[in-house]
Amino acid sequence: MKSPRYLAEGMKIRKSEDAFFRETVRLPRSEARRRAKQLFSEFPSATYMTEIETWRESEGIVEFQMKRLNDPLD
Repeated sequence: MKSPRYLAEGMKIRKSEDAFFRETVRLPRSEARRRAKQLFSEFPSATYMTEIETWRESEGIVEFQMKRLNDPLD
């Protein structure tokens, strides 16, 4: 059985190899929609592979996580 330290080190390595930047946004629905459009405008999907990775809504508040490359594709 692998130790917790071994597993944590493995997760740290995988995380550092991830070329993506993630931003979590939590806003009322209309403001969340505006923020998502703004992020897609600033970081176009074709150049940064921008996408909404997770999304959920509770009591009129939308929480989503945007994922994009740190650097644009060539």
